[in-house]
Amino acid sequence: MHRARQHAQTRTSERRQRLAHEAARLMAEGGIRDYHQAKLKAAGRLGIHDDASLPRNREIEDALRQYQRIFLGQAQDIVLRRLREAATHALEFFADFQPRLVGPVLEGTADDASPVHLHLHADDPDAVAHFLDLHGIPAQARERRMRLDRHRAIDAPVWLFVAEEVAFDVAVLPLDTVRQAPLSAIDERPMPRASLARLRQLLAEEEIAAYEDSRPL
Repeated sequence: MHRARQHAQTRTSERRQRLAHEAARLMAEGGIRDYHQAKLKAAGRLGIHDDASLPRNREIEDALRQYQRIFLGQAQDIVLRRLREAATHALEFFADFQPRLVGPVLEGTADDASPVHLHLHADDPDAVAHFLDLHGIPAQARERRMRLDRHRAIDAPVWLFVAEEVAFDVAVLPLDTVRQAPLSAIDERPMPRASLARLRQLLAEEEIAAYEDSRPL
């Protein structure tokens, strides 16, 4: 009985892994942005329909990172570097709003079509709109439902614009969320975020790593 249960668990784990990698491939090659959509499409392609075999979003994200490292290699590094440098300029530009970088550009899964996601902080939601208007930056207004914690959610103003040939997605959050990030839609944990100082440190670490890799043995 124990062996049969162990065998069933192993099969389920293998199916989860196959689904995670197929979903990651679909996201990398097909431009799918939504983890749930990629998960269901992968399940349909592989003919796996039991819920226990569906991978978590973080498992798909890990598989996506692995796929990009194996199949894209240096090209992925170049894309990330370009987007992170653009994010650095944006964090400098929005310094008055205590900005933070979030999303695929920070976490290393961005591609050429990925926008740079930022969180700005202001108790006056119109402050960012006035700032963009003052600097002559045309932007499209949106709203996004964001969970601040397990009990609170808000409809955050979001501004979409293009600068340095890079798309930006800028959400405006209350000042009290500077120290406590909202929950991620991927795993419902506080979002990983980076300040300007942290992003500069990350870029410096990558530059050192690239130099070390290029040195002859």
